Amino acid sequence: MDLVDPTVFRLAIFVLAIFVGYYVVWSVTPALHTPLMAVTNAISSVIVVGALLAAAAHGAAGQGTSAHVWISKGAGAVAAGLAAVNIFGGFLVTQRMLAMYKKKEKAK
Repeated sequence: MDLVDPTVFRLAIFVLAIFVGYYVVWSVTPALHTPLMAVTNAISSVIVVGALLAAAAHGAAGQGTSAHVWISKGAGAVAAGLAAVNIFGGFLVTQRMLAMYKKKEKAK
C-alpha cells in the first residue's frame, strides 16, 4: 500500500527544485554570473543534441509511421528550437555583462 501518490510525490520534488533553484541563482554574486551563464549554455547545448536525436526518431523496422513517432519528432523540434533560443539569449546576456566590466573611455 502506497502512502503517497507518486504524482503528488513528484510534484512536491518539482516544487522544491523550483525553490532551491531560485535561491541558488539569486544568491550568486554578480562576478560569478558570466561563468554561470557559460555553464547554462553548455547544458543547453547537450539538450540540443538530445532534441535533435528525438527529432530524427523513426519507427521500428517493419512498422509504419505511427502517431508516436510524429509526436516525438514534433517534441524534439520544439525542444531544439527552445534550447537554441536559450543558447543565443545566454550569449547575448553574457556579452552585455562583460561589456559592463569594460572601462569606459573618458570624453575629451
